[in-house]
Amino acid sequence: MSKADKLFLKDVFIITINAFGGPQAHLVLFFHYLVEKRKYLSATELTELIALCQMLPGPSSTQTLLAIAYKRNGFQLAMLTLLIWMLPAFLIVTSIALLMVRLEDAIDISNILNFTQFIQPMAVGFVGYAAIKITQKLVNTKTGIFLMLMAAAVTFFFRSPWAFPAVILAGGLTSALKYEKQEKLEKQKFVVSWRYFIVYAVVFLTVASIGLLTKSLEISLPIRLFENFYRNGSLVFGGGQVLVPALYNEFVEFKKYLSSEEFLSGYALVQAIPGPVFAFSGYVGGLAMRHFGDFGIILGSIVASAGIYLPGAFILFFVLKFWEQLKLYRPVRASLEGINAASAGMVVAAAFVISEPIQMNLMNISTILVTFLLLMFTKIPPPILVLAGIAGGILFSYAN
Repeated sequence: MSKADKLFLKDVFIITINAFGGPQAHLVLFFHYLVEKRKYLSATELTELIALCQMLPGPSSTQTLLAIAYKRNGFQLAMLTLLIWMLPAFLIVTSIALLMVRLEDAIDISNILNFTQFIQPMAVGFVGYAAIKITQKLVNTKTGIFLMLMAAAVTFFFRSPWAFPAVILAGGLTSALKYEKQEKLEKQKFVVSWRYFIVYAVVFLTVASIGLLTKSLEISLPIRLFENFYRNGSLVFGGGQVLVPALYNEFVEFKKYLSSEEFLSGYALVQAIPGPVFAFSGYVGGLAMRHFGDFGIILGSIVASAGIYLPGAFILFFVLKFWEQLKLYRPVRASLEGINAASAGMVVAAAFVISEPIQMNLMNISTILVTFLLLMFTKIPPPILVLAGIAGGILFSYAN
């Protein structure tokens, strides 16, 4: 490995341990460290990669970082970048899953959750804040507003995991019809390398087939979990905020691997750790395999993490091979408006979906509003708010 690659990976690690606050905050770090400080690429190049990754399924900030690494020195550097980017958060969420189970075994879960009673409504405040910020950034036309509202309504009333890609596709196709407003660019001969797409498809079909054939066997749960997360990683557009309601629908409401309290507590706690929001999948996967003991929790976290990150990486590497040619086409550039608007709408719906299990008493409503307002109008980091919520829950529990 060259000295330049080692320096790049060191910078990735520095970004990782400072990457609080979700994809929008991550992109600020990318501009600061990778463009302004190191000049690995220009601001225009980074902006183009961000736009590309917003059009693809998977973790947008993770894919942006992988795209930078891949363009610098290919597949090997990109995969090392992924490992460094996800490892700190993976270790933390796996530890949280282990801790949750140990506490659950020691005392009644309701007593445990007393200590996180403020954390659950705070999660609603976090998602509500994300919805506002994403809407402000991505939705700025009448068409975009309409698509955002439609996406919010559809994903709120139809909880199937398949509603998400359908909404994204509909949004993209709708705005693509306005392609004539885009500037015409001279086209080149279109050449496609299918290698990474074939790898992506073979993995998907293989694990789906094995999972279907062995669905009656408890021992096949890791394979089925990998398929579940691989599918979600293949179909979720818009980053971690959009992934959360998809995971909630599948693993809480449909499969009931987690309770809503465990899910919301885990999601809020994840706000206090650095790294990609998609790391939350490791927590969900770990608790889904808790009945296999500590080994099962660790294996479930590994399987879920691998499943959620790999499809986005394979699809990204596939598209990067012909991105320079693809972006010359006006319908592709025009579709970004609808994709962004639909993604924003799904985050708006998510704020309402994850609030449903929470009792709307004065304390919880106040916690949601205070969290939202502090995020909107102060510069208090999300980790500080979460730690304050945990401390408040402990004090309140002892006081009662």
